This record gives sequence, C-alpha cells and structure tokens, in this order.
Amino acid sequence: VQLQASGGGLVQPGGSLTLSCAASGNIGHINVMGWYRQAPGKQRELVVGITSAGSTNYADSAKGRFRISRDNSKNTVYLQMTRLKPEDTGVYFCTAEEVVGREVSDHWGQGTLVTVSS
Repeated sequence: VQLQASGGGLVQPGGSLTLSCAASGNIGHINVMGWYRQAPGKQRELVVGITSAGSTNYADSAKGRFRISRDNSKNTVYLQMTRLKPEDTGVYFCTAEEVVGREVSDHWGQGTLVTVSS
C-alpha cells in the first residue's frame, strides 16, 4: 500500500485547508484510514480516523473544526480543516490500516506540512 498526501501549505489563522490522501497498490484490505500530525518538538498524535464503513474518531482538538471524508471509489480520504489555529501547525501524515486475516499492518504517507501563521 502506498499513500500519497497533498494539500498542505501556509494559511492564516481562521482560514481553511483541505488535505487529500490517495491510496494505491494492494488496497483491498484497507480498513481504517486517517490523519496524524506532528507539531514541532512534539509527539505524533491522532487527528482523526475513518473506517471503511464511515465511522469516525476525532481528536478533541479537531471536533467541530475538521471533517474527514472518504471516497472508496477513488481510494482517497480528505481532511477539511476550518477555523485553523496556530497550534494546528505541523506535518500531517496519512495512515492506512491493512487487515489480512489476523495480520494488521499500518502504512504511512510521506507527510504534508501545514503552517498556520499570520
């Protein structure tokens, strides 16, 4: 499974940005896809995940401002981020959980930088 993330950039506080992540390769066993972020000097943290059935799990910091969606026909997940804050700055990583029988594998994209600053 390969993950290609895009959409990062510089945005002013209060602005919006949409990230995309396209999965390719052997994608038939992907269950959960989602986004993590790593702020400068901090540990990587979950932002939001979405199952193949559409169930979501948002971090408290993302609730009400971020929205994840998944287009299974395009093997792509989107993260719509609104009302961005400087503390949302970081590298955003797309992830995919692949389940084959009892084997669970986590795949990571290369990361895309989001900078929220005036």
